[in-house]
Amino acid sequence: MSDEEDIVLSELNDDELVEQMFDDLYDGLKEEIEEGVNILLERGWTPYDILTKALVGGMTIVGHDFRDGILFVPEVLLAANAMKGGMFILKPLLAETGAPRVGKMVIGTVKGDIHDIGKNLVSMMMEGAGFEVVDLGINNPVENYLEALEAEKPDILGMSALLTTTMPYMKVVIDTLVEQGLREDYIVLVGGAPLNEEFGKAIGADAYCRDAAVAVETAKDFVSRKHNQLAG
Repeated sequence: MSDEEDIVLSELNDDELVEQMFDDLYDGLKEEIEEGVNILLERGWTPYDILTKALVGGMTIVGHDFRDGILFVPEVLLAANAMKGGMFILKPLLAETGAPRVGKMVIGTVKGDIHDIGKNLVSMMMEGAGFEVVDLGINNPVENYLEALEAEKPDILGMSALLTTTMPYMKVVIDTLVEQGLREDYIVLVGGAPLNEEFGKAIGADAYCRDAAVAVETAKDFVSRKHNQLAG
């Protein structure tokens, strides 16, 4: 470990520092990530470049290893927490500079369900991929989703359920969107341990995401298609 401790972030050149930040994110070292972000800001990096190249770049590696079973939930939560530290510094600066956003997501666990680890992981990984995320928390009735969609105008609605008994509530939300003529306005992604692809199709969601890494890839895919359709 001793040579690890000898690394002085400010003495690294930009490429080495970004490489080191990838490692620090992977290891969930929040203070080091905050320091790295501040050093890059001092060196004149734009907040958007720091977000995409250092933080999102690092979280992409975490996402791949999570998907491939090399990393597990506790490690990913640590990495995401380290990224949050960096994001805390960058968020106000990004708002000032009007940096391009990948997209916006409203996410929440459905009514009757108080599980949130999976949902939190998706929120963090989505933020790590450059999305703006509005997290409604747990136990959300259909009204909560509708109000948030109205207020936030997101690209994506994400719903999570961990109980077989609360799963059907997702259909209630989607059916309500259909009734109100709003279903086409949003990409609806669903996830949670008891769900599967068939269920996602049956309730009319755009996609079922088996974990946070898949959710990010699916979200990016749908949002880029949506933008291409709008441009086309």
